[in-house]
Amino acid sequence: MKERLKKCIENLKHLPGVYLMHDENDTIIYIGKAKDLQKRVSQYFLRPQTGKVLKMRDSVEYFETIITQNEKEAFVLEMNLIQTHYPKFNVLLMDDKHYPYIAIKKKNDPYLTIKRNKKDRHYDYFGPFPSASLAKEMIVLLNKIFPTRKCRNIPSTPCLYFHMGQCLAPCIKEISEEENNKLVEEIKSFLRGNNHKIREEMRNKMNEASDNLEFEKAAEYKKVIDAIDHINTIQNVEVNDRVNRDIFAYSSREGYIALAILLYRNGVLLGKKVFVLEAFGEEMEQVSDLILQFYLDHEAPDEVIINSDEVVENLRDLLECEVISKSKGKIHDLVLTAKENASNALDEYFLSARLDDDKLLLLEELGNLLHIKTPLHIELFDNSHLQGSQPVGAMVAFINGEPAKKLYRKFHIHHEESRDDLMSMKEVISRHYLRSKNENKKLPDLILTDGGLIQVEAAIDALNSIEVDIPVFGLYKNDKHQTEGLIDKEGNTYPIINKSLFFLLTRMQDEVHRFAITFHKELRLKSQTASIFDGINGLGKKRRELLEKAYPDINLLKQASIEELSQLLPYEVAKELYEKLHS
Repeated sequence: MKERLKKCIENLKHLPGVYLMHDENDTIIYIGKAKDLQKRVSQYFLRPQTGKVLKMRDSVEYFETIITQNEKEAFVLEMNLIQTHYPKFNVLLMDDKHYPYIAIKKKNDPYLTIKRNKKDRHYDYFGPFPSASLAKEMIVLLNKIFPTRKCRNIPSTPCLYFHMGQCLAPCIKEISEEENNKLVEEIKSFLRGNNHKIREEMRNKMNEASDNLEFEKAAEYKKVIDAIDHINTIQNVEVNDRVNRDIFAYSSREGYIALAILLYRNGVLLGKKVFVLEAFGEEMEQVSDLILQFYLDHEAPDEVIINSDEVVENLRDLLECEVISKSKGKIHDLVLTAKENASNALDEYFLSARLDDDKLLLLEELGNLLHIKTPLHIELFDNSHLQGSQPVGAMVAFINGEPAKKLYRKFHIHHEESRDDLMSMKEVISRHYLRSKNENKKLPDLILTDGGLIQVEAAIDALNSIEVDIPVFGLYKNDKHQTEGLIDKEGNTYPIINKSLFFLLTRMQDEVHRFAITFHKELRLKSQTASIFDGINGLGKKRRELLEKAYPDINLLKQASIEELSQLLPYEVAKELYEKLHS
């Protein structure tokens, strides 16, 4: 054992905290937490290890520790440090989003929408749903069944929904508070799973329409019944206690772990979520960490059920809700359902998906090919413009071979020669890394440009001007305009023979192109719509924002009728906009 490691182990304390493993390049390669730093960290070096843990341990030059007051504080610190340093041996639950809620407006006329959090106190919330598509599907169904307000802004005349009996028409009459409250309670009851009565009403209306030879109307009722049945199929297991609970189960095989989550709200199953990740270290510790990571971005329910007493013990003091296991009864049956979903996810992963190549090995190979240290953090740049108009730059970052979208950046090009891609490259790189330098941010291990030697030279000139040293290579193409390899500042080429490495770099290249072009299109769209909106009386900032949100594409806006536009705008404003769009 290295002498420096021996001294580090001797200094370990029997206290909670976080430990950071460093390699010979002083790069943090693993971050962990422990109830007892001395017991946990010394295990890595004093006990036999295998697989990735052995590989990580053998790469450790030294480690440092940060002592905390308790394990909960250690977990929060661990997550913050991981999301700052992105160590290559940390396995993260990549779920970057807040799940959607169905939001019901509390006062005035009931209105349904989707929200990603519960901050607006003017709404009641139901969820969260595991996907936006499920939440939207439910809202479409509710809007068909109940006479809710569909218009974002109340028009001056009743719309088609009123004539179809699907709206109370607050635009032409005042709806009593009692009637609104009754409607809200009916919607809430439906969301809690009490839909059998409504289904029977729809069935009676369908039969009545059929008897009256109103077959189109009968067909519409049949669609609603089918939608209710579809929802009931998804929510095929109900618990009558109306408790908000998440049920976790895991399954592991051949170095991979699947974690399944069943989300119940008010006793109704809203859906499932499954994650499949590469295993690392002790299984129960990893499962515990993944569940804790899940609740960093998601609100904890009243109750969390897990099919492991050890994981329950690990999390009981760390989650602000009841954490329990079940060994019998209906809830235990649901745990078995979650376990089946986890096992099935592993089956699907191994049978239908080609396992990803080891990206860390590919990055090591890339470093050896270019004679630089392993580029765990790579940043790529691209520019986009249309004949010099709306010029933009973009940067994407990949850490450990995966896109790190929080680090992506967009740039408005300021120099006057907007068609000059080399000047754009110099401007973007110098601006970006001068700011990183001034703010003492960690620099990437490698910069990749697209366009060959001249782009590499432009990037290096920009870095030299701000006295920043980062390896720069370009992706060069062959005579068929296909990416063939990498080129350095001296013009030396490095053909990529390994197909897996080639596809990894191509994926990075495609991502920076996509990001740049998307940003450019956004600016062009804003420019187009701004010129259309100019000069229309009554079309101010807030109404423009409403239109841009409702019609993200100029062609969609052109297809809207005056009546459709008047749901967002006063009729005269809608008419003037319609005429200008079609003039």
